[in-house]
Amino acid sequence: MEQVVAFESGNEMAALAAAQINYHLMGYFPITPSTEIAQLLDQMKARGEHQIVLIPADGEHGSAGICYGAAVMGARVFNATSANGLMYMLEQLPVQSGTRFPMVMNLVTRSISGPLDIRGDHSDLYFALNTGWVILTARTPQAVYDMNIMALKIAEHEDVRLPVIVAYDGFFTSHQKRKVQYFKDRQVVQTFIGERPTHFPNASDPTKPVTIGAHMNGDDLINNHYQQSEALYRAANVFQQVAREYAQLSGREYPFVDLYKMEDAEVALFLINSAAETAKDVVDQLRAKGIKAGVMSPNMIRPFPSESIRQACKHVKVLLVGERADSYGAHGGNMTHEIKSALKEDPHNQTIVLTRIFGLGGKDFYPDDAKAFFDIALQTLEKGFAEKPFDYFGHVPGDPKHKWEQAIEPMYGDAFKSGLIQVTEDEETKRLKVKIPPLRALTSKPKRLAPGHGACPGCGIFPGLELFFKGIEGDVVVLFQTGCAYVVTTAYPYSSHKQTMIHNLFQNGPATLSGAVEAFFEMKRRGDIQISDDITFVMVTGDGGMDIGMGSAIGTALRNHKLIMLEYDNEGYMNTGSQMSYSTPLGHMTSTTGVGKTQKGKAFHHKDTPQIMAATNIPYVFTATEAFPQDLIKKAAKAQWYAQHEGTAYGKLLITCPLNWKSDERYGEKIMKAAVDSCFFPLYEVERGKTTITYDPEEKNKRIPLQEWLKYMGKAKHLLKEENRELLIAFEQEVERRWRRLKAMHEHPDL
Repeated sequence: MEQVVAFESGNEMAALAAAQINYHLMGYFPITPSTEIAQLLDQMKARGEHQIVLIPADGEHGSAGICYGAAVMGARVFNATSANGLMYMLEQLPVQSGTRFPMVMNLVTRSISGPLDIRGDHSDLYFALNTGWVILTARTPQAVYDMNIMALKIAEHEDVRLPVIVAYDGFFTSHQKRKVQYFKDRQVVQTFIGERPTHFPNASDPTKPVTIGAHMNGDDLINNHYQQSEALYRAANVFQQVAREYAQLSGREYPFVDLYKMEDAEVALFLINSAAETAKDVVDQLRAKGIKAGVMSPNMIRPFPSESIRQACKHVKVLLVGERADSYGAHGGNMTHEIKSALKEDPHNQTIVLTRIFGLGGKDFYPDDAKAFFDIALQTLEKGFAEKPFDYFGHVPGDPKHKWEQAIEPMYGDAFKSGLIQVTEDEETKRLKVKIPPLRALTSKPKRLAPGHGACPGCGIFPGLELFFKGIEGDVVVLFQTGCAYVVTTAYPYSSHKQTMIHNLFQNGPATLSGAVEAFFEMKRRGDIQISDDITFVMVTGDGGMDIGMGSAIGTALRNHKLIMLEYDNEGYMNTGSQMSYSTPLGHMTSTTGVGKTQKGKAFHHKDTPQIMAATNIPYVFTATEAFPQDLIKKAAKAQWYAQHEGTAYGKLLITCPLNWKSDERYGEKIMKAAVDSCFFPLYEVERGKTTITYDPEEKNKRIPLQEWLKYMGKAKHLLKEENRELLIAFEQEVERRWRRLKAMHEHPDL
C-alpha cells in the first residue's frame, strides 16, 4: 500500500493515526507532554480532516468518564494523558476493563509528582500495569503510528474486548522528530481495522436494554475477573495475529520483544522504549570488539511476554534491567521482578539479573550511559555473581561544601505590616469599610515575591498578585496550585517566595490548604506551637485550576474554612500551552479551540466562577483587576478580614497573557480596563450575600462596545470579521445578560 515518507514526532503520529481511524469521540484534558495530541487533532478538525467529537473535560477523571460513557454506547473512543493525569483517572481504568469495553489511550509517559517534574520516565506507566488494560510500548514515532492502528484492532477483537494503552516516552519520543512512513489513503487504515463490531451488548439500542456495571458479590466477581484475565492472555495471540497482518500491509514487523543481536548474546540490556534505541549503537561498538552484547525491548508488557524473554535469555549470562521507575522497597522495579519470575520458570536458566533505576524525571540517557550499563554487566560476568543486584544509576551524593546560601533574609511579622490600611465593620449595615492610603505610600511595603522569576514579558500574574498582597497585612502562608505562577517561581533549588509556599496539584489545592488551616489552629489550641494567629492563609490558582479543582474549591467553601481562594484568570490553560479553559470566552481561539473552515474558536460561553462561589454562601466574593488598583487593594483587605474573622473569601483577578492572547505586552493595563469598561469583566463584590457593583462604567459614562476590548487581542480578531458577526452578537448578548442580572442584584439586595 502506498505510504508517505515524512519527518514527524510521536505526538504527531498518534494524532495522525487517530484522525485516519476517525474515532467517534475523544474526551481530553491538557497535561504535558500529551497535550499536543488534542491540539493537533483540533487543528486537523478545523481543516475538516476528521470528524472526531473532541470534548474538553474538567479534569482527567472527567475525561476518563466521558470516554467510558462513549464506549458503553458502542462508539470508537480515543484519549491521551500523562503522569498525574493518569493517576487522577486511575480509578476509572479498571471500570473500563472490568466491564470489557474497548478503547485506545496514548500514555505519553512522564514523571509523577511529587516533586513536580514534567519530563519523561515510566513512573506513570508502572501504575497502569494492574488496571487490566492491554499495554503496548512504542520506541519510535513510527511505532507510535503503527501501534495506534494495531491497538484498536486488538481492542475490538472478539477474543479480547479490552481497552489498550499505547505508551511512549514523553519528550523523547513524543516531541523528537524522526523519519516515518504513513499510509497515504486513510481508507487503507480503516479497511485494516475493519467495521465497528455491533454484535456485543452496548447502551445504544433501547430495544435491547442492558444493565452495565451491576453490583457483584464475590462468587460472581471471581468469575468476571477470571474471564477478564483469560481475555488479557488471549490478547497476546491476537497481537501476534494483528502484527502479522500489519506487516503484510506495511512491511514493518512487531514481535512481542524487539531483539537486537540477541542470538548469541552473553551480556544484554532490557530497556523499555526510547532508551533501547540509544543502546543499540553501543551494542555495535561492543560487537566490533568481540563482546557478545545485545539489547531486548518489549513491544507489549501486558500481557507480559514471559516466554519470549525466556527464549531470548537462553545464552545470556548477565542481564541488566534498566528501569525508569522504582517499585520502592521491592529491591527492583516492576520489570525486574516480572523478568525474574519469567526466568524462574526455566530450570536451566542461570542468568544473573541486575537492576539499575535510571533516567528519572527525564534525565537523558546517552550512549555513554548504555556503555556504563554494559560495563556493570561485564564486571558481573567476570566475577560470576551480582555484587550489587539493585542500585540507582546517575544519582549524586550531596556535598556540604556546595550548600546553597539564602539570598534574602527571611521577612515576617512587622515587615509586612504597613499600619496604613484600616478595616472596620459598620455596626448598622454590617458591611466593611476600608481606608487605604495613596498608592505611593504602599510602595514601601516589601513585595511578597522576589525578582528573578521566569514569567514571560508582560505576564499579568505578578502585577496582579503583588497588588493584591499590598492589601494583606502581616504574615501569609500561600499555597500555589500547579500553573504558571507556581512553575516560574519555584525551579529547584531556587524559590522566589519570601514566605512559606506550599504546592499541590490542580485538583486539590483548596482541600490541602483547608487541612493546613485547621491543623494550624488545632496545634495552637493545644499549645503545640507558639505563633501569632494573625497569619493569613491564601490559595493561589489559575490556568484552569478552577475547572479541574472546582469540586475541591466548592467543598472547601461549603465548610467555610478561614482562608482566601484567589484565582488569576488568564482565560486558558497557559502553563500547558494555551488550551481552552471553561473561563475562555465564546469564540476565542486557543490551541484546542482553533479557527478554521469548520469551527470558529470556543463553542460555548465562559464560566461565571464568582457567581458559583457566591452560591456557596461564603462571607465574601469579589472580582478585581490591576487596571483598578485601589479597588483591588481594598478588596484584598476585606478578604483578609473575612478570612481571619468569619471564613472563606474568594477573589477572581483578570490578568493578561500576551504570549497566548497574541496581544502587545505594552497594553496589559489597557486590555484590562477595556474588559471592565465593556462590561465583560464587571467589578463587584458579594459581601455576606449582598451584591455591590464597585465600578459602573455606564454610570460614569465610560462604557465601550465589546469590540473595543476584543481588538487588542489576536486570539479574538476573527470575531470582528463580518462572516463571524452572528458569533459576536451571541457573545455581546451574553455579556449584556450577565451585566443586567448583576445590576438587578446590586439594586435588590435579596437577589
